[in-house]
Amino acid sequence: MKKYVFIILAALLALSGGQASAQRYLPKMRGIELRGGFVDGVGKPLDFYTGIALATYTKQANRWVVGAEFLKKSYGYKDIHIPRAQFTVEGGYYLKFLSDPSKTFFLSLGGSALGGYETVNWGDRQLPDGAMLTTKDSFLYGAALTLELESYITDRIVLLASLRERCLWGSKVGLFSTQFGLGVKFIIN
Repeated sequence: MKKYVFIILAALLALSGGQASAQRYLPKMRGIELRGGFVDGVGKPLDFYTGIALATYTKQANRWVVGAEFLKKSYGYKDIHIPRAQFTVEGGYYLKFLSDPSKTFFLSLGGSALGGYETVNWGDRQLPDGAMLTTKDSFLYGAALTLELESYITDRIVLLASLRERCLWGSKVGLFSTQFGLGVKFIIN
């Protein structure tokens, strides 16, 4: 009888002991991020960005991020919209500064160096009404500051929500652009 009581008691203790959390933010863990969102608000036409990045975690539960991004923003002129497209690469470091006890949600602040190329109206300086654009295509360099929320759906799939301010010199159109968007990260090791 004591044997059965012991087995039942051991089973109850095992069931009531709580759930073990998965190990997250381990050193050298890597993830591929796919992200996208809106630029400087939501309006017509739709100004958007999309990108891909590789994140590598450090011993201090922070991460290095290397990636590429495409941004398209349009400017109104009479009854047409003139597109500005930016192709950028980034390298940055994100500091984790807040997480919940279950290690499901993480809040990070990141800084990145950016470089790339900008084209206005896809290189065509003449507009349909005969006007000429004074801006030319140019190379860009600058930085970005990012606030990012990560939410683990599973141990290998993470949802991202981010707010980012980019400052790029070399642009003939604008120095700053604000991005807000969503993404998904797949942990690959």
